[in-house]
Amino acid sequence: MTASSHPSSTETKRVVVTIQHPGHVHFFRHPIEELRARGHEVYVFARESDVAIDLLEAYDIDHEVLAGTSDSLVSMAAVQATYEAKLLRRARRIDPDVITAIGGVAAAHVASVLRTTSVVFYDTEHATLVTKLAYPFADVICTPSCYRGEIGSKQVTYPGYHELAYLHPDRFDPDPAVLESVGLAPDDRFAVVRLSSWEASHDVGHDGFDDPREVVDRLEDAGAEVLLSAEGEPPAALAEYGFETAPERLHDLLAYADVVLSEGATTAAEAAVLGTPAVYVNPLSLGYTTELDSEYGLLFEYTGERRHDRGLDRAASVLEEPTETWAQRHQRLLSERIDVTDLVVEQIETHARTSTPDRPPSATNPTES
Repeated sequence: MTASSHPSSTETKRVVVTIQHPGHVHFFRHPIEELRARGHEVYVFARESDVAIDLLEAYDIDHEVLAGTSDSLVSMAAVQATYEAKLLRRARRIDPDVITAIGGVAAAHVASVLRTTSVVFYDTEHATLVTKLAYPFADVICTPSCYRGEIGSKQVTYPGYHELAYLHPDRFDPDPAVLESVGLAPDDRFAVVRLSSWEASHDVGHDGFDDPREVVDRLEDAGAEVLLSAEGEPPAALAEYGFETAPERLHDLLAYADVVLSEGATTAAEAAVLGTPAVYVNPLSLGYTTELDSEYGLLFEYTGERRHDRGLDRAASVLEEPTETWAQRHQRLLSERIDVTDLVVEQIETHARTSTPDRPPSATNPTES
């Protein structure tokens, strides 16, 4: 089914939001604020992952950390089990009307045990471990309309991308002060290069650029300064291209960049929905990266042979294009795609369990052990 408009509920709901990645913080940041503004009780539980906790603190989102980081597939399973067990204990005290997440393995499992509703958002078709563990237990699965795969009657599709939950112009206004913070002037031409760690379960065995040094050299030859961002430690030989800025300010840089080259699909899509042309170099194609390429020409996807060379050629040609090209394509995208925060709030309110009139108040401190 497709997302449709439903009247907003006037009954206070108890909503549990689970966070297991930095991108989840960005995605749920505005829905959490909107739900609380509408009078709903929202409880946020998180797992340590990269800068996820830093972002929750930067955005002043009340939360509880239930589990630590993982550094292998084996430890990931142990951390996930700990996270789910603690989430079940906390959620049982809260008695939520709905549990929501991206991916939603823990959310769907806990909701099914508590016999409440789970609303899951996802856009990564090749993350088959997540989909196999989450989808059978989830009640509602919301995916972009470009998602490759039919999930059945529980699937809700919508014309948008995860990144438009936090980078739609109604939600995000880039701050030009970020340029000075990284040593750039307003008229400097620059590129952001994002390297992946390749440690996620769906990334194991894959790679993107053949040689990051060549990426930097090619961009500099084309007249762009280079800012290098990496998951984990960047290559030692390229340390001088690294930069320091708060994690929540990376989107400001993406908005002002002349081009973004990324091994990660999320960063590439973030740039594209901000109107910055992005070159995505990765063997894995997704529905949204393909649509941003074929439909809007704001992302250039290179997944096959010679993807490194072809991606660099495209990046060089992008720097020769007038900025009006990208502005026009960006306006078309925004005219045809929705503010996804509105969709998230609507789905949570629509599918939340109906409470009984004499329902007792939630526990005074439901996040205690």
